[in-house]
Amino acid sequence: MLDLEIKEQLLAYLNRLEKDIVIVLSVGDDEKSKEMKEFISEIAALTNKITVNEGVLSRTPSFKINQKDKEFGIEFAGVPTGHEFTSFILALLQVGGVKPKLDETIIKQIESINEKLEFTTYVSLTCQNCPDVVQALNMMSVINPNISHTMVDGAVFTKEVEEKNIFAVPTVYLNGNFFT
Repeated sequence: MLDLEIKEQLLAYLNRLEKDIVIVLSVGDDEKSKEMKEFISEIAALTNKITVNEGVLSRTPSFKINQKDKEFGIEFAGVPTGHEFTSFILALLQVGGVKPKLDETIIKQIESINEKLEFTTYVSLTCQNCPDVVQALNMMSVINPNISHTMVDGAVFTKEVEEKNIFAVPTVYLNGNFFT
């Protein structure tokens, strides 16, 4: 799935991981699940800092990125390729202990949020604006345990997109409600 050049570049990033990562993988027997399992397996094979465990998440196929003993609330529903590949790599690095590049004042503001915020972002893997939203919300999830974020590939979860009447991406929901 990933060519040699991409794997070599990834290895350079993954060598920066300071903490062990556990990816919880929720897959079925469908083609997208098989694709996701292969994708995650290829990434995990590049470093001994990543362990993959199968589990059951709210959407299948999907996966969560956590540290060995700490949950971060970052979930990807769909294979994060295309423009979302960078979002995935940044999530790995940040969960793995690489400090987000963000002004300290903003970090303190994010840390001060003491209510539970559950964000869901519906994306298209060809959307050029979607990664900015996904990366920002993932970063907030790393900084504050009260915040969680799920990226949903609308092409994989079409029924969900149709039920919510989503016609443009990125579309963000907060605690189950449309967020503007």
